[in-house]
Amino acid sequence: MFHGKMKAVTFSYDDGVTQDKRLVELFNRYGLKATFNLNSELLGLNGCLVREGKTVSHIKNPPSEIKEIYRGHEIAAHTLTHPNLTQSDEAEIIRQVEEDRKNLGVLAGYDIAGMAYPCGGVNNDDRVAEIIRKHTRIQYCRTITSSHSFDIQQNLYRFNPTVYHVEWDMLFTLAEDFIRLNPDEPKIFYIWGHSYEFDVQETWERFEQFCKLIGSRDDIFYGTNRDILLP
Repeated sequence: MFHGKMKAVTFSYDDGVTQDKRLVELFNRYGLKATFNLNSELLGLNGCLVREGKTVSHIKNPPSEIKEIYRGHEIAAHTLTHPNLTQSDEAEIIRQVEEDRKNLGVLAGYDIAGMAYPCGGVNNDDRVAEIIRKHTRIQYCRTITSSHSFDIQQNLYRFNPTVYHVEWDMLFTLAEDFIRLNPDEPKIFYIWGHSYEFDVQETWERFEQFCKLIGSRDDIFYGTNRDILLP
């Protein structure tokens, strides 16, 4: 149960790009909470990405602004430099995760508890998860595998989100299902993505419609990943 409620909504966004500022404003407007997963050694770097034939900004927020940008939300790890951990040895996995956690803790002003696995495709496995569990102070890790489910999961080191936000039809269908749900056991609606993706197809307004739909409901608890996964 989440502060006396059976339903909880949380969001998780990766890379720490400047579009996060606009996203935080949206979340704050509708009473939503999110976790932002950052690469501490990439903060402040300029860049761009080409997605669906369109070039979009991929500029990382500077270290000096991190605490203020994400105030009221959660900062979590995403490794130092965004490698695929399944292709790394044990020592490098530990370094990438634990040093990122420490660096971000200094910037945030609190201990970092969670992380999201970097890279697309197969970006996690049981070996990596067990190394993180045994040799770092990270307490949960999010994958990129959509479950399309609201059920509580037991393995916090390979925690699957409900839906990737670019699955637009599924996103709204799941939201309607979650709103109608009157469960007798706790349920979680967990959405993830990257804020720069809203620039690709200019879907900021569409996502605001989603935030308005799912937000500000008396029977739902709105929390960061940490609030919901580590009560």
